[in-house]
Amino acid sequence: MSIELRGIHKTFGAFVALDRIDLEIADGELVALLGLSGSGKTTLLRIIAGLENPSGGTVQFFGHDARSLSVRDRKIGFVFQHYALFRHMTVFENVAFALRVLPRRLRPPESTIKAKVHELLQLVQLDFLADRHPSELSGGQRQRVALARTLAAEPKILLLDEPFGSLDARVRQELRQWLRRLHEQLRITCVFVTHDQDEALELADRVVVMNGGKIEQIGTPQEVYHNPRNAFVASFLGTVNLFHGRIEDGRVFIGDTRLEITSANRHARDGRAMLYVRPHLLEIDRSPRGISSFPATVRNVNPAGPQVRVELTAEWGDRLHADIDHERFHKLGIQPGSKVFLRPKESHVFIYQI
Repeated sequence: MSIELRGIHKTFGAFVALDRIDLEIADGELVALLGLSGSGKTTLLRIIAGLENPSGGTVQFFGHDARSLSVRDRKIGFVFQHYALFRHMTVFENVAFALRVLPRRLRPPESTIKAKVHELLQLVQLDFLADRHPSELSGGQRQRVALARTLAAEPKILLLDEPFGSLDARVRQELRQWLRRLHEQLRITCVFVTHDQDEALELADRVVVMNGGKIEQIGTPQEVYHNPRNAFVASFLGTVNLFHGRIEDGRVFIGDTRLEITSANRHARDGRAMLYVRPHLLEIDRSPRGISSFPATVRNVNPAGPQVRVELTAEWGDRLHADIDHERFHKLGIQPGSKVFLRPKESHVFIYQI
């Protein structure tokens, strides 16, 4: 196990930033700390790095108590959101700096430094820009230089704080794919902080969903998305339609519409409930199909993109969204004002009692 956190607690005065966090990260694993601003994810990352001391709890690296290790001895590489490159240095010199500042007894000879820097620049696909200065690079290129400089010190653990947060959407997408390939090649233990759900779900081996200084759920991207543990995770990960319902004798109702439910919810107690259905799992029909269908009116249609985005109003007045493929859209022949029936897929209705 690369990292073991036990009972990590952190307060700033009366404010509780982290509340008894337990987390294990395996060797070579890529883990995302995902949450809203103020959820505690960056504080947790800084504690792992040794830049912040916990108010309580223990941190272990490879089975050893990290409290006895200095920041340097922890063998951690930290990549910041805003690159922190030296503007007066070339790309080559920025990467070489991480090796030249090593203690004399650890510093390799200049010939080894040059070979190592060229190797790293080839790894991040920037060797042709070695003589450029940071101001001559794009945001994505600067971030890759920052990563190469961090890797120069051969860290055992790589930490990234919102690594793509300041980049535009297209560059973020390209860098996500690039970082995933790089991780598969290096297999270094990596922990990154993000508030971007797509980034966490695409990149990570496991996602740690945080809220209010606590961990709400830990799991693979598939687990946290398709089997959210609670209402927060269900509403935070991806777009959802929210229904106010009730449970009676093991049956779920939205208004007068009864929904078929999965075995996981059959023993839920009677009372009010919140139901969550993702837009792509809300089916549209021209006529009712089974007891779970309920009427709605189409308000707007947006066919731009890989799926057609349909905005609707349920018969009781709630605004809803459904995503359908273009073939289904043309077959239905719907437009604003069309009367339709909606039906959530049984196995993908998340039910949380209130």
